[in-house]
Amino acid sequence: MPDGRYENDMQITLEQIHGLLYQGEALEVPAEDLKKIENCHQFLAQFAQEKIIYGINTGFGPMAQWRVEDEYLEALQYNIIRSHSTGAGAPLADEYVKAAMVARLGSFVQSKSGIHVEAVLLLQSFINKNIFPFIPEHGSVGASGDLVQLAHIALCMIGEGKVHYRGEWKPTSEVMEAEGLKPLSIHIREGLSATNGTSVMTGIGAVNQLHAENLLRWAIVSGVWMNEIAESYDDSISEPLNRCRRHYGQQYVAEQMRQIAATSKCLKKREHALYDHGHKDVKVFTDKVQAYYSLRCLPQILGPIHETLENARRVIEEELNAASDNPIVDPEAGNVFHGGNFHGDYISLEEDKVKIALVRLTMTAERQLNYLFHDRINGILPPFLNMGTLGLNYGMQACQFTATSTTAESQTLAMPNYVHSIPNNNDNQDIVSMGTNSALLCKHVIENAYQVMTILMMALAQATDCLQMRGRLSNTTGELYDALRALTPTILEDTPFYEDIEKVKRYLMTL
Repeated sequence: MPDGRYENDMQITLEQIHGLLYQGEALEVPAEDLKKIENCHQFLAQFAQEKIIYGINTGFGPMAQWRVEDEYLEALQYNIIRSHSTGAGAPLADEYVKAAMVARLGSFVQSKSGIHVEAVLLLQSFINKNIFPFIPEHGSVGASGDLVQLAHIALCMIGEGKVHYRGEWKPTSEVMEAEGLKPLSIHIREGLSATNGTSVMTGIGAVNQLHAENLLRWAIVSGVWMNEIAESYDDSISEPLNRCRRHYGQQYVAEQMRQIAATSKCLKKREHALYDHGHKDVKVFTDKVQAYYSLRCLPQILGPIHETLENARRVIEEELNAASDNPIVDPEAGNVFHGGNFHGDYISLEEDKVKIALVRLTMTAERQLNYLFHDRINGILPPFLNMGTLGLNYGMQACQFTATSTTAESQTLAMPNYVHSIPNNNDNQDIVSMGTNSALLCKHVIENAYQVMTILMMALAQATDCLQMRGRLSNTTGELYDALRALTPTILEDTPFYEDIEKVKRYLMTL
């Protein structure tokens, strides 16, 4: 089956997004792609003569039934940018804005927008010079794409609005002048092309994906560490057991856990502890014959999360390299096609799935934390990992309140947003994706997941100290213990935790 891709030299990957956002890499559109973009623009200029084409000589949305006279065509393009800059709420952080601009550039590079190459080069400059347009969180229904939030980017491209530049909010015109940039000119349909598409939800989704994959890696490592502390039997991650379940995600997680656990001196062999002796005289076993589900079933719990993230990665990378506006200008076919490539259902559904998967990851971490804190459950650790005087000191008791309340909030946020379409725009947009809302809710769940994972990691380090077992940990979990202890000390006396939680969270969030 054909994959529907057009040939172009520039392909944006999540690895490239990571490099642009966190490693100071620059982006440059290949010369051959710039030539294709210019050819598409020239084709549209010729094709549009004496034809009615949406958004070029008609109004927008339900106003498309009104023809716009030639003398007002330039004003038409400015009007959609200015009139749709209506977002509200907190501004998106720089990394999400940059990812959204990269996604918009990825759409332009498909050479199906008819946009002038000037717009592409200006957007490239914004990305490389770290000029971040003001984009409010709220405004998109995700159907004609991210009209409102993309309008805020376009507003800055025409030299209006404000941008975040070198840590300050400044007038766009001032920053552009300082950087030697000229505001975008209107040629044919620059206003509509710049505002119409799925780039903001895709940009947020791309950042979410990087963090979601990072959280899964931490969940796998912490899962091994949990089982080390509990001195679990290792057959729950064995190859024969997990292979017969067939699911490749489960097998992947089990394999990752086996690799980490290979150097551990903590996990027990069932065949030695329970199979080699008859144990006829034992009526009640001191050690648990099987660990709790939050320890024993990690391949089965984290496996579907891995598969969910793997599919989300595919969808996001496809959207990063897709023409997502309307109409589609196709010089090869010699036509301009009207349709709905701006509809955000792909991203909306995937972000809901990622969100649900990460809520499950958070719930698992919270239950593991409860195991560590609950002395009557684990049977080997003091209550709340309290290494002080019981009754006088409280250990990590109150940290559980934060983890539990944060998990509860995420459980509420797990409700899918994809199913919450509300018709609007005079019912022109009669079914919408709410894709940007889905991506923003997923972002919130990711932030919550890091908070719970942070407290779990701090508890694992404290439990390791309680049992004095650092020397028995695997290489991977031992190195993580050392990294955590370089950030926070062993807890002996009662102390405020909030600054330590923030330090460890920043460490875990480093991509």
